[in-house]
Parts: sequence; structure tokens; C-alpha cells
Amino acid sequence: MEVEAARKDAATLDTELLQLPEVAPCALRENTGIVEALYSQWLALPETSKMVKTLIEDAKAGSTLNVAGSSASTNAASSSSLPSMFPAGSAPPLSPRSTSGSPRVMRRGSGAGPSSLGSPLKLVSEPVREVIPQFYFKNGRPAPKDLREQCLSRIDHLFFAGEGVQIQEFRSVTKDICKLPSFFSSVLFKKIDAGCSGTVTRDAFVDYWINDNKITMDTASQIFEILRKPGYNYLTQEDFKPILKELLATHPGLEFLQGTPEFQERYAETVIYRIFYSINRAGNGHLTLRELKRGNLIGAMQQLDEEEDINKVLRYFSYEHFYVIYCKFWELDADHDFLIDKENLIRYGNHSLTYRIVDRIFSQVARKFTSMTEGKMGYEDFVYFILSEEDKSSEPSLEYWFKCIDLDGNGILTTNEMQFFYEEQLHRMECMAQEPVLFEDILCQMIDMIGPENESYFILRDLKRCKLSGNIFNILFNLNKFMAFETRDPFLIRQERENPTLTEWDRFAHREYIRLSMEEDGEDGSNGSGDVWGESVEAPF
Repeated sequence: MEVEAARKDAATLDTELLQLPEVAPCALRENTGIVEALYSQWLALPETSKMVKTLIEDAKAGSTLNVAGSSASTNAASSSSLPSMFPAGSAPPLSPRSTSGSPRVMRRGSGAGPSSLGSPLKLVSEPVREVIPQFYFKNGRPAPKDLREQCLSRIDHLFFAGEGVQIQEFRSVTKDICKLPSFFSSVLFKKIDAGCSGTVTRDAFVDYWINDNKITMDTASQIFEILRKPGYNYLTQEDFKPILKELLATHPGLEFLQGTPEFQERYAETVIYRIFYSINRAGNGHLTLRELKRGNLIGAMQQLDEEEDINKVLRYFSYEHFYVIYCKFWELDADHDFLIDKENLIRYGNHSLTYRIVDRIFSQVARKFTSMTEGKMGYEDFVYFILSEEDKSSEPSLEYWFKCIDLDGNGILTTNEMQFFYEEQLHRMECMAQEPVLFEDILCQMIDMIGPENESYFILRDLKRCKLSGNIFNILFNLNKFMAFETRDPFLIRQERENPTLTEWDRFAHREYIRLSMEEDGEDGSNGSGDVWGESVEAPF
């Protein structure tokens, strides 16, 4: 066993430490037998045994180990402290060493622990353990102490004497503590009062809002958590109905609708359809938190809670916008069964659309109809259509019409596909005794307008990159807008520049609302009986 241990020690020995200048280190490495013999002879010397015992005793006593050769300053005298392996007087002189160190032997600091033994093994320093603060919290980041105490102080003020709060008093909690729109109070109250006791206690509110870390979430995440059903990671249209119901009951701009529940329901539906049209980009009816954060719904809700004139909230909630959408649908729905067929839709915009594009709409290639009747478009489908038709600058509209023109669904609009739709436009121009514009000429105009990556076809990315891309679709299937684009009114152009924040939809809805309201008042020569609402329905406007 001792021989085997000696062999292992010899194998790990740095031959340079033998300091035999007449013997090349590489020769010793290649002749391990000589190294083993020298090492065994050195271990058998009495001086070696004595030195080892002394070192062991010093180590047990906790003394600083002091071995010759542990410091560069004692290298010159190291030969006297080590037992000689040569006969007396025959030891060759050691080569002189610089006190500043050499490439072979690096200077070691005194008291460096194991390195003072002159061990040939290279020491690897222990890696410093860096403490990384926790960055993921399953239930959200806990509230800082100062924020928690500040919130608790406000809670104690509203939940005085530790008593519970009923739903009528909960609006101040929603607005002052949660900093949410006031029309979220009912749904938030019912979320906390899971047992339907009719009262939310201080402890229940603290547990939900603070202990569950809702207080540290951003507003979009708070609203998402409040609206979503347990076990779901998305919102549906049904999830928005409770807040629309409370909005209709409390907003001063909607008080006039309280006597007409039918139109309250239609208004709420229209708002929800507009929200999902603009924000639910996947088009699957599942509104994710990511989509909610990327949209502008939160800002619109906050504006709505502060603005008494609901028509100034152009995003989603404007009543005038609902009025225009519903009236346009009612005008086309000849039999008032709340469904529209091809013949109804072809009358839209004074017959501005071509038959070919109407066929593509009813093929449901752009969007599957929600109506359960074959060949019929429901009210929700019409909302998607009119928003896409009247604002072709928005991304949902570009995607909607791109799918309609892309006949083979390969994601490319080729020359043949565009010519297929333009042929009907050309025929209509000839029938109206207007000077026709050849497709070759109009194609060059479209290429110059869009500047596609490849001039032989258009892709959706080309259209989204250009602000004038909506005119491409007007050229292909809307004759009235095509002619209006060719003969642009300088007055309208100046109006657009004066109010660049308004979208095409905003301008269209404003013009149509004025026209429809004048018809209701009988200023256009009609009898003012509100025919657009049908004989059995009285308009509440």
C-alpha cells in the first residue's frame, strides 16, 4: 500500500521542483522509473521522516506551516533544509533564482494556506456565490412596505370601524383605492364576495387586493384578472357584458337609453364587437392579456370614466358611432329579420361595391360568419364589415380585404388576382360613360403607390408599410371611393391635415351621423318618422 501511494505521489510530482539542472525535466517525465526511485529514496531518509512528523504536529497544533521553499526569498537556502539525496560533497550547485520570480516558479504569498507546502497542484479558487434577488413571483410581486401601509391606511378610512361595505358604497373603493374605472365596481365586488353575502369586509378586500398582490399589477393585468373567469387565461365577449351593463346604468351620457332596454343591449353588443375587432388580432374570440396590453382599450376606459360626453370617447364607446352602425344595418335589412344577404349588401354605399367582392365576403374567407343561417350575415358580421370598409388604413381592415383578394390563399396578391376584381370596375366605368382606366396603367400607379419588395406581386407586409394602401382596395372593388380618390377634394385634404388624430372611420361616422340625424328631423324632405328603425320600433334618439 505504501509503495502504491508513493507511486501515485511520484506521478503527480512536478519534475521541475527536483531542481536537477543536469537532467532535462522532459527526460524525467519520460522515465517515470527514475522519478519513482528518487522519490522512494527521499521518503526513506531519516531527515524526511522527521520533517513530516514535525509538519503533522504543527498542523495539529494550528501553527503556521513553515517549509523551506515556500517563499521565493528562501529559495537560495532551500538546499540546506531538505535532506540531500546525493553523497556529501557531490551535490551539484543550484542555479541562482531571482527574488522577483521566474516563468517557472511564480511568487506565492506567505501564509497562503496549502500553497505554502509547495504543492505542484494548481489551486483553483472557490467561485464567489452571487446572491440573485428573486425576480419571479407566481402570484405577482409583493407590495413594498410603504405602498402596503399607504393602501391599508386608505382602506381603514373607507372600511370604518371594521364594518363591511355594500355594493352601493363600493364605487369609492374601486375608484379611490384600486384606481380603476368606476363602472368596474359591481364586477369587482362580486369577484371578492364569492359567497354572495352582499357585503365585502375589510379583511376580504385586503386578502384579495393586497395579499393576492393585485396592488402591484399594472392596470391592464388588474382588469384582466377581474374580468376573466376562473381557470381561463383569456377573455370572451361575455366577460365584458357586466361592465357594459353598469356603464349603461351609471354614465350620464347614456341616461336617455334607460327607458329602451333593447337599444341598451344593442349598444353594449356593438361596443364589445368593436373591442374584439380592434384588439383580438388572432380573431378567435379569445382576448389574451398580451392583446389587451397592446391595445388602447385601457386608455379609452379611463377617458370614459372622466368624460361626461360619451361621444367624445371615439374609441369603442361613442354613441354616435353605434348609431351610425346600427342605422346602416337597419337600412340594408329590408325584412328586419336582423340578417343580411348578398342582395342586401350590394346596396351598401349606394351600390358602391362590386358583385365579385360581395361574393368573396359571403364565402367567409376573410371571417367566418357568426350567424347560424346559411348565406346570411348577422349584426356582428356587419360590424366587422363596415369597420373594415370605412377605414381601410387600419391593420384589421387590411387583413380582412387582403384575404378577400387573395383568391388562392397563398399570402400573395398577384397581377391576375387584382385584374380579376378590377375587370368589374372597368365594366362599370364603361356603363357610366366614364373614361375607363386600363388595368396596365392602374397597376403601375398601384406599384408606385405601395413600393412593394417585389413589383410582380403584393404581400401583406407591403400594404401595412404604406399609409395609402387602403386605396388599393378601393381601386379594385369600390367605384365610388375610387373615383373620389382620382378627383380628390382639396377641402377634404385640408380637413384631414388639420385633424390628423381622426381616423377614416371617425370622419365617416361623423358625416353619416349628421346625415342620419337630419333625416330623423325631416330636414331632407322626408317625413321624419324614423323609418330607418322600422314600423314597430321607435328610435330613442
